[in-house]
Amino acid sequence: MGQITVERDLNGIKGLSSITPAVHGDSRGYFSETYSQRDMEEAGFHIPFVQDNQSMSTKGVLRGLHFQIKYPQTKLVRVIRGEVFDVAVDLRSGSGTYGKWHGEILTADSFKQFLIPCGFAHGFLVLSDIAEFCYKCDDFYHANDEGGLAWNDPEIGIVWPKLEGEYQGNAAAEGYTVDGVPLNLSEKDQRWCRLRELKSRL
Repeated sequence: MGQITVERDLNGIKGLSSITPAVHGDSRGYFSETYSQRDMEEAGFHIPFVQDNQSMSTKGVLRGLHFQIKYPQTKLVRVIRGEVFDVAVDLRSGSGTYGKWHGEILTADSFKQFLIPCGFAHGFLVLSDIAEFCYKCDDFYHANDEGGLAWNDPEIGIVWPKLEGEYQGNAAAEGYTVDGVPLNLSEKDQRWCRLRELKSRL
């Protein structure tokens, strides 16, 4: 598989994979092929990525949990600055691991990437002072097609590192902190429903 190392079916969830490219370093610095279609196809991943996105967030920012309803996306995510805890939740109808989650610590230093197939909700929590987050998608963003899931749904039970606070029956950020920094979510992300409600809506 050339320049990448692959771990498949993370936490027993079919399709979730971590991909780590080789890094070649010396006294001058380093070089890495962060994406190679050839290596991906040799590893069995035939994904027609069409768009790259990048965001910057500060400590305590939690983005998610997001998905597209009619136009689901496969994502290949990585961090180029700082550290995040990246999470995927299986929402595939008929999946034996429906509602199960898996999280990966992604850092700029590790070069590790997280491959999330379509049919998952996705989100991340920033653990460093600043984090820059990049991801490839195999479909474009479709306005008015965004769905979401409460980041703190106790039925799913995601264990977010460094997060302190008690569940108050909704997805509001109030009362939660990360290393003493108040948790920071968008207004939209504080209104997403729980998994049990999502089942009836979809």
